[in-house]
Amino acid sequence: MSLSLTQKQAVVAEVTESVSAAQAMILAEYRGLTVSQVTGLRDQARETGVFVRVVKNTLAKRVVDGSSFEGLKDHFVGPVILTSSEDPVAVAKLISKFAKEYDDLNITVGSMGGEMLNIEQIEALAKLPGRDELLATLVGTMQAPIAKFVQTLNEVPSRFVRTLAAVEESRQSA
Repeated sequence: MSLSLTQKQAVVAEVTESVSAAQAMILAEYRGLTVSQVTGLRDQARETGVFVRVVKNTLAKRVVDGSSFEGLKDHFVGPVILTSSEDPVAVAKLISKFAKEYDDLNITVGSMGGEMLNIEQIEALAKLPGRDELLATLVGTMQAPIAKFVQTLNEVPSRFVRTLAAVEESRQSA
């Protein structure tokens, strides 16, 4: 089914808007995947905040034209699924996990910060801790000195109370 010019413009505008905030984009060939498998990928992507879209290659080339992902232009060949996210680790984790589950999904190339990523670099990116994990670690690290300080301050009155209790106990036994 062919799209009209206005429909094509709407698709390009929608995808450009979603991709404009992205830090990373990964392309994968999805030939051989069933509709339910692609739907499963989209469902997982929605949960993790990753944008997934199958777009005609000519329209996808227009989307990346003039952006930091312009290097991907030559890689829009065949049935390509476009994935992107503000969190580069999230998109790499999602697409790598899905590619391991389904052999028909083949990661072709990626881009982050204007630099091209090969499959090994995408796999390495997928092994990094996610944004949420890093934030939790940072909060824990920042909270530790404060918690230790409060514990130390609390120890002074606690020790005093224990000393008074010991003195009172020794007087009662004497």
